[in-house]
Amino acid sequence: MEQVLLSATNLNVHYGKVQALWDVSFEVNEGELVAIVGPNGAGKTTTLSAIAGVIKPTSGKITFKGENISGLQVHMIAEKGITLVPEGRRLFPNLTVMENLLMGAYARRARELRHETLREEVFKLFPILEQRRNQVAKTLSGGESQMLAIGRALMSRPTLIMLDEPSLGLAPIVVSNVFDTVKKIRETGTTILLVEQHVHHALELADRAYVLENGKIVLVGSGRLLREHSHIKHHYLSI
Repeated sequence: MEQVLLSATNLNVHYGKVQALWDVSFEVNEGELVAIVGPNGAGKTTTLSAIAGVIKPTSGKITFKGENISGLQVHMIAEKGITLVPEGRRLFPNLTVMENLLMGAYARRARELRHETLREEVFKLFPILEQRRNQVAKTLSGGESQMLAIGRALMSRPTLIMLDEPSLGLAPIVVSNVFDTVKKIRETGTTILLVEQHVHHALELADRAYVLENGKIVLVGSGRLLREHSHIKHHYLSI
């Protein structure tokens, strides 16, 4: 029987008087790759930010491993095993690749392992980062920067990694490499919650997906079934 790892129930979020999420509910089971797709401004990033503790929900409940984490501070949520790779990557531009990776290993769960062990796991996934280990982050290409952002997140030994638009601003060939990486991470057993503008790629990888429009969940289903849904074909896949 599948074990629910993360769940959101009737999540509402406001920015001042403007409501961004309306009774959003979803679940992520252990080992799954779940995608949240939808148009720009739908509330996808807001959803991930609420889970990570970056913003506080107005109401509703977020549970992780059966524990209510609604409203906890960011560092407390990270310690529990949730890591967010934010849109735009947000690296430390003047630090080296190696220094950026070490910044991801601050969590207690990461300190239980030697940094060398975590680093070698990241370098195995991203060999280019080993070649660039002493290079300053701001000199990396877009694709290399995304690899570093994901690698830094993996240094925290997450149970759940949340990826916010990992393909944003990347060339098509690099986008394919990013999704190959996401697939490899999933194969290690790490649970993934993916927000992605490339709906076709996201639904191809996803076990299940939620379509978020105007702050509300409008469709739920397996990635395979949603790829064939008339609404998805018309509004997102131009079919």
